[in-house]
Amino acid sequence: MSEVESVEKFRALSPSEFFYRNREIAGFSNPARALYQTVRELVENALDATDTHHILPDVKVVIKSEGGDGSRTLVNSEGSAEEYEGVLYSVQVEDNGIGLPPQHVPRAFGQLLYSSKYVLRQSRGMFGLGAKMAILYGQITTGRPAEVITSQILSKKIHYFKVSIDIANNTPVIHEFSIMDKNNEWHGTVVKIHLIGDWQRSKQKIYDYLKRTAIIAPYANIYFEDPEGNIVMFRRSTEEMPVPPREVKPHPYGVDIELLKRMLADTSAKTLTEFLVKEFQNVGELTALKILEGAGLKPDLKPSELTLNDITELMRSIKASKIRAPSGRHLSFLGEKLIVLGLRETLKPEFAAAVTRKASVYEGHAFIVEAGIAYGDKVPPSDKPLLLRYANKIPLLYDESADVMRKVVDSIEWNRYGVTLPAPLAVLIHICSTKVPYKGVGKEAVADVPEVEKEIELAVREVARKLKSYLSRKAKEYEEAEKAVTIAKYIPDIARSLHTLTDGKFKREELEKELLQLLNKKLTMLKIKSLKEVVIEVS
Repeated sequence: MSEVESVEKFRALSPSEFFYRNREIAGFSNPARALYQTVRELVENALDATDTHHILPDVKVVIKSEGGDGSRTLVNSEGSAEEYEGVLYSVQVEDNGIGLPPQHVPRAFGQLLYSSKYVLRQSRGMFGLGAKMAILYGQITTGRPAEVITSQILSKKIHYFKVSIDIANNTPVIHEFSIMDKNNEWHGTVVKIHLIGDWQRSKQKIYDYLKRTAIIAPYANIYFEDPEGNIVMFRRSTEEMPVPPREVKPHPYGVDIELLKRMLADTSAKTLTEFLVKEFQNVGELTALKILEGAGLKPDLKPSELTLNDITELMRSIKASKIRAPSGRHLSFLGEKLIVLGLRETLKPEFAAAVTRKASVYEGHAFIVEAGIAYGDKVPPSDKPLLLRYANKIPLLYDESADVMRKVVDSIEWNRYGVTLPAPLAVLIHICSTKVPYKGVGKEAVADVPEVEKEIELAVREVARKLKSYLSRKAKEYEEAEKAVTIAKYIPDIARSLHTLTDGKFKREELEKELLQLLNKKLTMLKIKSLKEVVIEVS
């Protein structure tokens, strides 16, 4: 081997090229998964554009078959070619959100890791990938750019773009651009992506995703038209919305040395004391002075004058200090009322209940866990409770067995709560945080972080106790109902005896009627059905 041949070749990958080579880690592993993931990412963006700004969402999703067998050669993560069979589809999602500033549209859809979500505020998306991964997948399977139409609130113009991604440089490529006058009050964004997909294999997942989105967002209208021409409308059942999340400052426990270095370089604070008070939440002047004393740093030192050793000592002192837990103001939880409404409207259960826990903390990040239970009636019976998993209002459909939520639900001894499996039981769990501990970029399973796992278990057990109370009350009512049926059998005999004892003063038919009325009144006081319904039920 010559000296030239033995030299290693080095080059850098742009974010676009990295995800082009490793798209399966973001959920785009095959045509079926890619079609589902595209719908999911676009619907998430649509809901973020509306309910984050307290706009009642009207979301329209249309998938169309564009014809052709769509056989394509794709490069997998090992760099070798693979043949994928699929059909050419278009996925279009429209929302009535705030719209996008036109100057940001090319980078928002044509540059990976460019986003408005890199602030400390809860949103459905986290990584700045979402729609851009769908555009990238569509681009490499069909060669077609994405189409974006957007108009901001109060704007008199509509902006139209055709945009793709320059994979080598991670920059947007604008193929078409036009501006139109707006003759109505419409505002929002429409995104259309062409891709190779597999509707038959992804059909059930897409319908499940939309149904579960309707459960968690009963305040949204979601229109869906599938490639077979079927139209489904998930109508809003309330106009009450969750409180929108607010952007907050980072908590000291949630930063590391690199983030601290960047904050020190970017701050406008003149002194270290001012820096700690101004840039962090829950740090007052006294707390700041104690932190600086622990680090051996002067309070009036300029942030720009700190050495690497100074920053390391400051970080150590922060971690050793007692600082109040992070605020949950930047989190947008649903609340018990909306969860129960969503479960009742979609699953049609006999009983539904929910709990929302107080904010907790892991690694300096605040999070809130909510749990709901639906039992009986139209809920399908199963050997394991039907688990509805959510993170930041996103339904999680894949990798359930790897999720800490499934681990917790399976560990519950349901017979302690009056439930004998198999049973018509559904359990909803929702985690909201600016840093949900996902197991991968695909965001389909939550890791078993001890603090999060504990809160999930406490939430599930709390709502399970509500179910136990209901089932105990129902069992007591049933027992009383059985007694009533037994008593009712003897009413004719009692009426006949009273008729005889009073020498016929009271008519037997009237006595029977009055005794039945007394029994029904007793059942009503016990909040039990009428005697006629009880007899049918007990029979």
